[in-house]
Amino acid sequence: MARQNYQFTSESVSEGHPDKVCDRISDEVVDLFFREGAVAGLSPWEIRAACETLATTNRIVIAGETRGPRHVTKDLIAHVARMAVRDIGYEQDGFHWEKAQIDVLLHPQSADIAQGVDAHQPGDNKEEGAGDQGIMFGYACNETPALMPAPIYYAHKILEDLAHARKSGKGPAAQLGPDSKSQVTVRYEGGKPVEATQIVVSHQHIVEGLSSKQVREIIEPFVQAALPKGWITKNTVWHINPTGKFFIGGPDGDSGLTGRKIIVDTYGGAAPHGGGAFSGKDSTKVDRSAAYAARYLAKNVVASGLADRCTLQLSYAIGVARPLSIYADLHGTGKIDEAKLEAALMEVMNLTPRGIRQHLQLNRPIYARTSAYGHFGRAPDADGGFSWEKTDLVDKLKGLA
Repeated sequence: MARQNYQFTSESVSEGHPDKVCDRISDEVVDLFFREGAVAGLSPWEIRAACETLATTNRIVIAGETRGPRHVTKDLIAHVARMAVRDIGYEQDGFHWEKAQIDVLLHPQSADIAQGVDAHQPGDNKEEGAGDQGIMFGYACNETPALMPAPIYYAHKILEDLAHARKSGKGPAAQLGPDSKSQVTVRYEGGKPVEATQIVVSHQHIVEGLSSKQVREIIEPFVQAALPKGWITKNTVWHINPTGKFFIGGPDGDSGLTGRKIIVDTYGGAAPHGGGAFSGKDSTKVDRSAAYAARYLAKNVVASGLADRCTLQLSYAIGVARPLSIYADLHGTGKIDEAKLEAALMEVMNLTPRGIRQHLQLNRPIYARTSAYGHFGRAPDADGGFSWEKTDLVDKLKGLA
């Protein structure tokens, strides 16, 4: 039996964290190719993007492989990157949206990779293959309304709420900068989250003389509002800007790179991770699309009442359409045999790369918004964003119990 009484910690980082700046730029490039591909009359099935970004002091380097409309020039890509940095809020001497040098080193996708992925477009009798080999995990649990683990869910919420207040330009939060990190330690009793025992927030400030105490006075109301009532007690230990000063932030203080926050992006360490990053990749890359599908299925399993917790694993080989395996673990909370569930999930959703892209409608410019505050546990958007957070398979799954 799983432990019932314990503490567990997860961290989050804000949109202004150096690595998240790079994730945002890489996903803006993916969105740009999908958006401009539609303008050029290209099929979204033809779009390819695998974009990596490096950021340091007033320097951004964008590299990788793409395929799409010819009118997407290096200048246009650099402009999109600048607008992303501007939206995040960087106008400091060491990293400024307008002054940073941007190098765009994108080139066409490898023909060797392409032949296994897109030789069979929709309409042919054969199926397109996965864009790479790998294992992907999906997870859901009933700890929060979003069916996410509590520590990562609330670590995200603290920073997202602070970012909204900072970008409004009103109130004390206007003294904060874009770069920040949070960490929440949750105490579980009887297997349920009941209390926050440790709160860590390190937040950049643009007013140089602010002390840790002054930063706490700005931040604490947001933390109190983000966490469930009663979770913060007299015993909760706070660590706010524990180094004493956080004025130099973003890529000027620490270089950033796409794909270095994969645990922040997923389940905060509460579930396994296959190792592949999401940002900068189009939906042929199963690192991204199959991880979204696994989360979608796991969330629907929990939402249907078949289990309190669900972990799913999918595996793929490059150029091969169908998953090599599917594995389900209900952690002793299930109302259905796991082998039966595995077979049923293969029936309720086509788990080939093309099937996933069709079912979740992933051939859209919906990715920049995923680059901060988690790819999971978000509300589905009207335009198809976060489609993998829908629970529209519940009725089909309920009949399996």
